[in-house]
Amino acid sequence: MELMEHDFVSWETLSAAFIKKIVSYVNMNSMDASVQRLSLSILENMVPSSRLLFELVRKEVTLDRLLTHLQVTNTQLQLKAMALLIALLLAATDAERRDMMDYLRERNVRQFIHKEQRELLQSLRQTAFESESETPTSNFSTERRRSLCAKEFRKLGFVNNSNPAQDLYRAPPGLLALDNMVYFSRHTPNAYSRFVLENSSREDKHECPFARSSIQLTLILCEILHVGEPCSETAQAFYPMFFGQDHFFEELFCICIQLVNKTWKEMRATQEDFDKVLQVVREQITRTLSLKPTSLELFKTRVNVLNYSEILKLRQTERLHQEETLAVPVLELRERLKPELLELIRQQRLLRLCEGTLFRKISSRRRQDKLWYCRLSPNHKVLHYGDVEEGVHSPPIESLPEKIPVADMKALLVGKECPHTKEKSSGKQNKDVLELAFSIVYDVEEYCLNFIAPTRYEFCLWTDGLNMLLGKEMTSERTQTDLDVLLSMELKLRLLDLENISIPDTPPPVPKPPSNLNFCYDFSHAEQ
Repeated sequence: MELMEHDFVSWETLSAAFIKKIVSYVNMNSMDASVQRLSLSILENMVPSSRLLFELVRKEVTLDRLLTHLQVTNTQLQLKAMALLIALLLAATDAERRDMMDYLRERNVRQFIHKEQRELLQSLRQTAFESESETPTSNFSTERRRSLCAKEFRKLGFVNNSNPAQDLYRAPPGLLALDNMVYFSRHTPNAYSRFVLENSSREDKHECPFARSSIQLTLILCEILHVGEPCSETAQAFYPMFFGQDHFFEELFCICIQLVNKTWKEMRATQEDFDKVLQVVREQITRTLSLKPTSLELFKTRVNVLNYSEILKLRQTERLHQEETLAVPVLELRERLKPELLELIRQQRLLRLCEGTLFRKISSRRRQDKLWYCRLSPNHKVLHYGDVEEGVHSPPIESLPEKIPVADMKALLVGKECPHTKEKSSGKQNKDVLELAFSIVYDVEEYCLNFIAPTRYEFCLWTDGLNMLLGKEMTSERTQTDLDVLLSMELKLRLLDLENISIPDTPPPVPKPPSNLNFCYDFSHAEQ
């Protein structure tokens, strides 16, 4: 085997006598398993090298003999027998392959291959639902037992609960997903039981399917770590933590499958969101691996800190960078545009105050049907207000008898600071009133004009407008929202001509002046 692997001798130079000697080791019943394993390996390498060798091996090693090797307990020997069987099938012609497959189906080859996997699937089920299925199943009929098993496999998250092996036909990841699930159930039984029982007790659409998640997660890990791909000589990714663990892939899976459950809960996901959740998990894993953690413990800590809300923040920041909203020149442009847009918001607020608003009167009684109106004069010098009847909208200034000169206004009070909120009793209604209450302090005597805004929007408009009249900054949350919307629109309009052009962070260097400035065409010579 060593000589052949180093290409010292071609497989085709081997004599028929030598091949028959190797075949005799394979066909012997009482033979050292390690010798038989190597003999099967040598034959497997011979088969594809020439048609002559294929026919010789096929004639000497019968399919029955290979099926006998598939039934032994030595997994390495089983593996080599399976490899030789596949090599023979691949090298055969279509007619030969059909004959071989018919014979294998006749002998029910699947029972030898799937026996171990069936046992592993049953062990997964028993570990998860041990307490539930300890005693009574022996008393059940075969049909009832099968129905109970199907129910438990569904709780485990298998799509084909009557025959869960069908879920593992997808390759990749194939049986690697089953190995991962079994490793998780045996090495962290508490976490495994918690995962399965927690989800099987949830509402159907909200449960995170363990088996389906495991199969998809194994595929994701294979793609991220390039499992099953040939080694690349130019790859840059190197994970030192890989060398600090005997069962690195399985241990990594154990951490990540618990992360799937955690992210599922954070996203309040349903069955329809399965792909979205796994997409977020993929991002959590790749982002954490890019930090090059030195151990699996460190990976576990970092990947759990990177929860769903953090992923959303990172995505938002990256999107802004991608749109170049955070580029230095764009930020400078934002600052330049701000004063102009704030002035626009100020004008809108004053115009709104000039239009006026209908307010309800505050009374200690239950009935609050009395209305009054307040509006600013067009020259922004006087606030006019007065009682109005129900159904009157936008009364003229002349019909509002009371007035307060803007020059006499001293301060604006909001919420708990207002005198009319202090008189009110506590309760839910009072909380709503607090959010909408504001008062104007005016005149030397410090009289107060008290308001309860009809909506939060009106409250923001009035407090902003009154603050401006007092010479103060606009402080409501509405100001920031309006400013962001206007800035966003203005920036997009200004940057339209620069679409698909990257904006540099620093200005380009100023070129050197030319060696002389005599580059203007002298028309005087032409005239002569």
